[in-house]
Amino acid sequence: MLDIADELHRWLEEGRAFAVATVVAVGGSAPRSPGAALAVDSQGTAIGSVSGGCVEAAVYDLCARALQDGATVRERFGYSAEDAFAVGLTCGGVIEVLVTPVAADAPDRPVFAAALSAVARGEAAALARVAQGPAGLLGRALFVRPDGSYEGGPLGSPELDRTTAGEARAMLDAGRTGSFDLSESGTRCGAELTLFVESSVPSPRMIVFGAIDFAAALVRTGKFLGYHVTVCDARPVFATRARFPEADDIVIDWPHRYLQRTATDARTVLCVLTHDAKFDIPLLETALRLPVAYIGAMGSRRTHEDRNRRLREAGLTERELGRLRSPIGLDLGARTPEETALSIAAEIVAARQGGTGLPLTGSRTPIHRDADERGNGTAGAHTAA
Repeated sequence: MLDIADELHRWLEEGRAFAVATVVAVGGSAPRSPGAALAVDSQGTAIGSVSGGCVEAAVYDLCARALQDGATVRERFGYSAEDAFAVGLTCGGVIEVLVTPVAADAPDRPVFAAALSAVARGEAAALARVAQGPAGLLGRALFVRPDGSYEGGPLGSPELDRTTAGEARAMLDAGRTGSFDLSESGTRCGAELTLFVESSVPSPRMIVFGAIDFAAALVRTGKFLGYHVTVCDARPVFATRARFPEADDIVIDWPHRYLQRTATDARTVLCVLTHDAKFDIPLLETALRLPVAYIGAMGSRRTHEDRNRRLREAGLTERELGRLRSPIGLDLGARTPEETALSIAAEIVAARQGGTGLPLTGSRTPIHRDADERGNGTAGAHTAA
């Protein structure tokens, strides 16, 4: 549901009744991750997607039916080898969707409204729902804030609400979307319920150091991937809005000084395109000691060797140097700024999702990796992640 928060928030403000189908579980080569959603209003307008096209029509019908009868349902879609024309996923995967009607007088409508409003404002939020369990509890929701406070429910017992809120807060802190099991009394023993948590966090940051032509192309690519993009350069003649109209922020400062004072986290990516030792070395001294997701630096292999020598002399360890991706990007044979930006973006996505960077043709690696295979959670972001 939070996947399409802006549109659903607008529908709520307009007083529309709607039903929303949310992917709550996937298996195999499923086309969308948990949290993907499709919604249908009472006029038949649809937004979002749960499968990239394979089962959209069937899910649309489920939403329309839920609007009529007011019942929350969970439905499973997979590929049928016996009947290739049956409704299912042609990719061979499996998805399970939770279809929740949100009528004008629905008891959980204020909970959904609070969560969607928070996400629309760019705030972090988690929405926990009963995705499997007794019919009377199916679809019941809690909106959980970053400080652990919550509203909605009751899901069952007060202890169940408190435990669910605690688990959801932990998942929100990690930017994860996923499920866990609890009993109706809120314990792990004799689990009778599956709780599904959607986490939405502000867009991850991409900080591009060096206001060059390659940076302009990378800014556009970063925005396309859902990053909040900052360009930083110490030279005011180059770091201008006219040259970087799509950047969220343009900062005129020495790169290392800006990095030392700005906020970063485990989803932040740092792209060093300055290609000048007087900027690169102090910047990378700081960057390689931060717990960020990705650090890449542009330059030839000779520049890379010289840069590593200087960084060793500055006291960086081999483990810290091992975090640096240089020369930046994957080997795509890139020449132009746009091709180079694509190469860098491809490496960032591979690093984030645990990809190999190898062609899928002839490869036996999974096409879609779930959270366990990536070693982290699904970045549920109302963004990229």
